[in-house]
Amino acid sequence: MTTVLLTGFEPFAGHTANPSGEAVRLVAACWDGPETLITAVLPVTFAGAADALEQLIAAHTPDVVIATGLAGGRSEVSIERVALNLIDARIPDNAGAQPIDALSVEGAPSARLSTLPVKAIVRDATAAGIPTGLSTTAGTFVCNHTFFVATEAAAHRPGLRAGFIHVPWADGQAPDGGATLPLSEIARAISIAVRTTLDTPVDVSAIGGSLH
Repeated sequence: MTTVLLTGFEPFAGHTANPSGEAVRLVAACWDGPETLITAVLPVTFAGAADALEQLIAAHTPDVVIATGLAGGRSEVSIERVALNLIDARIPDNAGAQPIDALSVEGAPSARLSTLPVKAIVRDATAAGIPTGLSTTAGTFVCNHTFFVATEAAAHRPGLRAGFIHVPWADGQAPDGGATLPLSEIARAISIAVRTTLDTPVDVSAIGGSLH
């Protein structure tokens, strides 16, 4: 049986909501398989998120890992392409840690690419009417750290594919009145990402570059 591990995050930085965790719960509630879906909401801490993800991978030996997180200020669902082996925390995590110029994984490459079919996911979510784009950077906070840990695991486990999706605030959540999407649409985009990954062993060839 094919197994998918899907994760989101708890609230952080004093916020009371995190749409990534909420959307993952919504995807789980609506999941009808036939694949096995394992979901979890990770702590927004450098040590805790990596630890929890590694334990989940060891326990469930998934075929696909898709981690999701909040990118407040973005107006679309962002399918991340590059995980940096770099931690440079702009703010403290939920445990008060604020590493600067540190590595996510000692001895690992400077960066790893998502092994999800990122361009096919953008294509399918966009075709479904959901604002979706390809992103080259997941930042240098806990989201990117988790992304790198996931891709590092995939590099050492044949057959495992891993990647990361950033989501905007859900409606009614943006603290500054910024861009939002309905939570149901965020969850639908994540569901499409899961299904496209399962159905697309090799990514499509399409333009996805950017100037910045």
